[in-house]
Amino acid sequence: MDVARTAGVSLATASRALGTSAVVLPDTRERVRQAASMLGYVPHGAARALASRRSRTIGAVLPTIDNPIFASATHALARELARESYTLLLASDEYDPRMEASVTRTLIERGVDGLVLVGIDHPPALFHAMAQASVPYELLWTIDPNRFHHCIGFDNREASARCARHLLDLGHRDFAVLSGELRNNDRARDRVAGVRDALAARNIGLPPERIVETPFSLGGGRAGVRALWDRLGKDGFTALVCGNDLIALGALIECATQGVPVPGMLSVVGFDDIELAAEFSPALTTIHVPSADLGRIAAERLLARLAGKRVPRMHQIQVELVVRGSTASAAPGRKRDRPRRT
Repeated sequence: MDVARTAGVSLATASRALGTSAVVLPDTRERVRQAASMLGYVPHGAARALASRRSRTIGAVLPTIDNPIFASATHALARELARESYTLLLASDEYDPRMEASVTRTLIERGVDGLVLVGIDHPPALFHAMAQASVPYELLWTIDPNRFHHCIGFDNREASARCARHLLDLGHRDFAVLSGELRNNDRARDRVAGVRDALAARNIGLPPERIVETPFSLGGGRAGVRALWDRLGKDGFTALVCGNDLIALGALIECATQGVPVPGMLSVVGFDDIELAAEFSPALTTIHVPSADLGRIAAERLLARLAGKRVPRMHQIQVELVVRGSTASAAPGRKRDRPRRT
């Protein structure tokens, strides 16, 4: 009431000006906000939520928050939401389905207006809980071939196949794969399947002993490539396809430690194109994923849906193969010095 009196407007107009209503003239809105600032008035969030039936919060559940690819998407998501006065509530599940179910239910109970999840591997009970609470969601880093879920992503299988075809075209025939854990991770499974697809098209197999599951980390990459050497020997493969850049960079570190020249003896490909990928020596050949775009588009789509607008169930983004110095011909001594995109 004091804010309305100071600004010289009705109580209803002051309330609309301090909210998100578009029917208040800009000059009036500014006058009310100046009066509120002068009086030290802070809107009561709970009361506003009750009145609007919106908490103006969006929840995001990520597998981990220490991977640069997720950090980039989260930053863009939060920034885009903030433009419309929404707050992002962030949780991590460490690739544990039970933890994911728990934190997601907690966010729903806290009244989030929408949710962002990663991948399509989620228990039916989780989708049921979101439907029961009428909470819209967007799945990132994946596309649903059945077009049932709202999702933003790309074809992980085809992108990984592109990596393998690049190495095949360089003359490599002896492959190995370092993957994240395949269980409960559709992206990881699709990336391994993509390598198999590309090799099968050239009549080359990928037996189980040439695949190692390892954490998505530098340490995971180092341990994973040691495990492959133990199985196959250091000369048992000349091409290594990795499930993400952190694994690939870990493999490069271990190669340098063990005196295995890259790409002279082993060509290595990553996935994601994090900033560090271009700064290593040799710089990493990888799939460039516009992770910031994933976060931004997720915010735009959720905000549109909350405003009553219809959006397509699937938004597919483009990814690119960036060729750098970590891959070369299977014949020794040939390197690519300049990055190119295909």
